[in-house]
Amino acid sequence: MAQQQSEASLSEVHGSIDVTKQQKGWRRILAYLGPAYLVSVGYMDPGNWATDLAGGARFGYTLIWVLLMSNLMALLLQGLSARLGIVRRMDLAQANREVYPPFVNFALYVLAELAIAACDLAEVLGMAIGIQLLTGLPLIWGVSITVLDTFLLFYLQRLGMRKMEGFIIGLVAIIGFSFLVEMIFAKPHLGQVIKGFIPSIPNSDALYIAIGIIGATVMPHNLYLHSALVQTRKIGSSKPAIRQALHYNRIDSTIALNAAFFVNAAILILAASVFHASGNTEVAELKEAHRMLAPLLGNKMAPALFAIALIAAGQSSTITGTLAGQIVMEGYLNLRINPMIRRLITRLLAIIPAFFCILYFGEERIDRLLILSQVVLSVQLGFAVIPLIHFVSDKETMGDFVIKWPIKILAWLIATILVYLNVRMVVNELGSAFTNDINVFSLILIIIAVIFFIALFILMTILPLIKKRKKTDTARMHMNAGVLQKFTIPQLNCIAIALDFSKNDENLIANALSQGNETTKFLLLHIVESPSARAFGENSDDFETRKDRQHLQSYVEQLQNKGFIVEGKLGYRHRTKEIVRIVKEANADMLVMGAHFHTGIMDYLYGETVDKVRHQLRIPVLIVS
Repeated sequence: MAQQQSEASLSEVHGSIDVTKQQKGWRRILAYLGPAYLVSVGYMDPGNWATDLAGGARFGYTLIWVLLMSNLMALLLQGLSARLGIVRRMDLAQANREVYPPFVNFALYVLAELAIAACDLAEVLGMAIGIQLLTGLPLIWGVSITVLDTFLLFYLQRLGMRKMEGFIIGLVAIIGFSFLVEMIFAKPHLGQVIKGFIPSIPNSDALYIAIGIIGATVMPHNLYLHSALVQTRKIGSSKPAIRQALHYNRIDSTIALNAAFFVNAAILILAASVFHASGNTEVAELKEAHRMLAPLLGNKMAPALFAIALIAAGQSSTITGTLAGQIVMEGYLNLRINPMIRRLITRLLAIIPAFFCILYFGEERIDRLLILSQVVLSVQLGFAVIPLIHFVSDKETMGDFVIKWPIKILAWLIATILVYLNVRMVVNELGSAFTNDINVFSLILIIIAVIFFIALFILMTILPLIKKRKKTDTARMHMNAGVLQKFTIPQLNCIAIALDFSKNDENLIANALSQGNETTKFLLLHIVESPSARAFGENSDDFETRKDRQHLQSYVEQLQNKGFIVEGKLGYRHRTKEIVRIVKEANADMLVMGAHFHTGIMDYLYGETVDKVRHQLRIPVLIVS
């Protein structure tokens, strides 16, 4: 079986959970459970709530079967995504980068980023609305508060993948429990609920809402996400090990996505049993649904649980959306940036449109912004689903684990249905825009966008079919190993050693001496950071400065007595700037520094000297633990 080599997806947690150990029974299953739960929150995010509410309020229990069909579609597509990650150890973005030419890849990357930003926008608005419903806080303040969860994700990433999965499962449990209690309050008619699983479309309005439900179900970023998350499990490379991983991931996906189905069905059933039954068939907005729950159910806990579930749905979805953003950026662009910066970028792309929309149009236009986010997601879906089916259908790369013909036919049928329904949703939204006044410039932009999307869609679909494109190395983060030619080992004429006058100095100096020879000059340097040194610099003459000078001179004399060429130099005030200045003035060929294992808040207290120094120097920096 041919398998492509690629840089690890989500490298900081790649293979961090070892499932190769001999485990039996529930322990073996539990080792695999987790990735699909992170994926499932995308199927119950605030963007789906409006269609579920509208379906239940207007048509009662009639459209439950649509939710079930959507769930079955999602199970198949997410299974294909997991298969790609398990068999090829490559996420969807990396697979695209390997197969498609650069200009197609860049277009796919931009669309994926837009989809993630649109999804995050819906989650930001959902959380903000939930906060407003629960506390009465103005919506614009709720949107501003959501930026703080940037630090929550950063903290969860440092705890490890299992802790993050546990946190998400906890949020899913809160959502599920909230709606379970809502069901008890609402007392739905069980016979009508069961009857709702029989396919039927009462009228054209019901068809439109059914399209919305199906179109909003499968999230494109989830296909990128699942193919990467399954790689957090360290599995064997043998065929039985891969088969076992596929089996247990099917179990994981079935449990998690059925939990998402329960939440979506609960929202629709709640709307059917409370709003439709009472004649309030036009309820489709989150705020309106929340406002009417208390008087119709006669219970003040019901609206509070609704708001809590909305906040939990938004919070869980936004975490997984950011992970998807990291996967897309790394896979398409070979670009790794600080996770905190990545998180802030994603969050600001969602917050800024929401913030200005509220300021300019007011809170009453927020629902239009939610609809816009779903339209953007609809446009992107086909550009994620079709490449995925191509990749898992490729016998050359998937080997024995290529999907069989019945699954392949079913996958293409589902892709066709989803693309058709999503295109129809976009056309409907464009049609409503054309009924209003639209200027010539906007019309031209829409026509250009439509032509671009059609051309890209055709290219993306037929390129893997018309020819077997030669596999490239573009999915790799690093170059292939080359043949080593003649090279010169550098002569280190001067090695600088940054000392902190601690018990680690001896080890630091010993490692530095091992890098030189009998002609190498060693420069011992230390930065005085007393209040007097900060104020007066070289003119400082306090107790600490005198002791540091004596300490440094002692080291110099001891090493000179051993036959080494040694000089000493003190710096003052700013640690990083002085180290860089002294090293450059001495024309040192290497700097040796010590590393202290403090992280997090300790970095802010003591400083991050190593990283700051090495980014300002163009010579080798040896870090000694």
